[in-house]
Amino acid sequence: MPEIVRGIVARSVKAPVELVDIVIPDPGPHDVVVRVQACGVCHTDLHYREGGINDEFPFLLGHEAAGVVETVGDQVGHVAPGDFVVLNWRATCGECRACRRGRPWYCFDSHNASVPMTLTDGTALSPALGIGAFADKTLVHERQCTKVDPETDPAVAGLLGCGVMAGIGAAINTGAVSRGDTVAVIGCGGVGDAAVAGARLAGASTIVAVDRDPRKLRWATEFGATHTVDASTEDVVERIKELTGGFGADVVIEAVGRPETWKQAFYARDLAGTVVLVGVPTPDMTLEMPLIDLFSHGGALKSSWYGDSLPERDFPVLIDLYRQGRLPLDKFVSERIALDGVEQAFAAMHDGAVLRSVVVW
Repeated sequence: MPEIVRGIVARSVKAPVELVDIVIPDPGPHDVVVRVQACGVCHTDLHYREGGINDEFPFLLGHEAAGVVETVGDQVGHVAPGDFVVLNWRATCGECRACRRGRPWYCFDSHNASVPMTLTDGTALSPALGIGAFADKTLVHERQCTKVDPETDPAVAGLLGCGVMAGIGAAINTGAVSRGDTVAVIGCGGVGDAAVAGARLAGASTIVAVDRDPRKLRWATEFGATHTVDASTEDVVERIKELTGGFGADVVIEAVGRPETWKQAFYARDLAGTVVLVGVPTPDMTLEMPLIDLFSHGGALKSSWYGDSLPERDFPVLIDLYRQGRLPLDKFVSERIALDGVEQAFAAMHDGAVLRSVVVW
């Protein structure tokens, strides 16, 4: 039977979010209902509210979530009721051109629930990244659920659902950071600090954290940065070169998503080095550069989508590393809040006061 639960909805561009009743329908053949235990407040949710993703309002926000599978469709075989899962928005199809070529982290036909969640008047909701987890329960496709160690704190586990995985994956998967590499990370919010943690995990010898906020630079050192650069007072490119033997970094990860910081990343890398763009630009941003610079610097210019991750491969490993004390995922949790605190959490995020506010049930 359909259920009525509470959920956080954005009805229109830049309007404050609302806590309202929503309807969870019976799951389709491959769908599951998940009782949400924790969900991080991510910049992407704010982008949805601000109209920066698309205009398919109303949105059911929330996507960095962990919880317990409650009910399943009659053809579900991937998970079972009682499983503790992290939700993911890359539910690979196995059949698209990327999957067939052995690159499922680029899957172009990711699965979502087959039936919509709605408002009580029947209006269909657009779930953020196909998940919609600022709700007591949510409906997703079975492949959007990744089983992990059930002893893990849900507030920590859920962060792998987006920002933390994006940053770690930008370093390890997209940037292919390896032992002895020099790395610079521009922008030290949640994603940037996750990239710092990923570079450290991969064995980078020098990790330079760049930001304009001294508080964020302090956070970056806690995740493994060996040096910091205050972009409000220092020349970012020159300082990174000074800290990397005059050459520039082997890998520069841009976690802001702005043309000016991307240019800093480009010119702060070594010849034949790698730039990874994991910060999300807005559609109106443009970039103009001399084409000869792109040619003469060589190397690779990459975008990192979800850290080029495979949830089934990466989530359990990262949870194991966390439980072994080798990956400080708990440090990303700045505060735990109630479901009705999402709007205030957006303000704290905008002010740079938190790495992650996490809604807990």
